[in-house]
Amino acid sequence: MVQLAGAGVLGLAALQRGSPPRKQIFKDPTGTSDTLGAIRSGHLLFVSGIQGYYPSRRPGGPGDIKQQTADALDIMKALLEAAGSSMADLLQVQVALVNSAENWEAMNEVYNSRVPEPRPVRSYFGSTGFGNAGQLLQIDAIAYAD
Repeated sequence: MVQLAGAGVLGLAALQRGSPPRKQIFKDPTGTSDTLGAIRSGHLLFVSGIQGYYPSRRPGGPGDIKQQTADALDIMKALLEAAGSSMADLLQVQVALVNSAENWEAMNEVYNSRVPEPRPVRSYFGSTGFGNAGQLLQIDAIAYAD
């Protein structure tokens, strides 16, 4: 009887050792910022808010909304791929946009050219500004990962 109980405990320990961690962290593979990353839990990947403008990435200035959208989505793509996912696996995207009446169409044009169909559900909200002067948007997301 004691032998069976011991085998059960050893079997449980072996099962637990093989299970993935509940929270796996992926750092920014582009080296843009120490605050960028993604957390994977099970098959879900939560991507941190990615700014449209990082002075270290583009020292010449913030650029326009198209440039900032492209930069943010390039960083997102790199983060997703580093964590075993892709732009095609996006489930939800949230965009914070400065002056949305003026910037929506241009942002949406770049977004639609880089996020494949079927596109994820998306929401956006207006913002009065961010920490970096000239920053026009911030994007975060949830994706599926195998």
